Amino acid sequence: MIVLATDAPLSSRNLERVAERAILGLARTGSFLSNGSGDFVIAFSTRNLIPFEPKPLTHTVEEVHNDAMSPLFLAAVEAVEEAVYNSLLQATGVTGYRGHTGEVIPVDRLRALRRPDLAPLR
Repeated sequence: MIVLATDAPLSSRNLERVAERAILGLARTGSFLSNGSGDFVIAFSTRNLIPFEPKPLTHTVEEVHNDAMSPLFLAAVEAVEEAVYNSLLQATGVTGYRGHTGEVIPVDRLRALRRPDLAPLR
């Protein structure tokens, strides 16, 4: 599950468009969304909050124009990609049901496998 939160003033339509692009962040990490993977995205904005008991009959909202959405699409993709890498590299080993174990990814070995032209892992 991918949860995207932003303070950008986005309409429900543009939040949906951002959520659609978030899946590209998974693709950048090597995922191909296999059958039954159950990947889904929810996106919300904290801008333009409506009071629980609004007094006026109307309200004004701020909204990002469609022509200005591309940087937000890219930000969603990069945020998801970064979150996947962070979760993989910060994970700890676990032992589960019937002694099944999940080992950590050896970061030093991963560094050695990276192409030298890529930015170094921190």
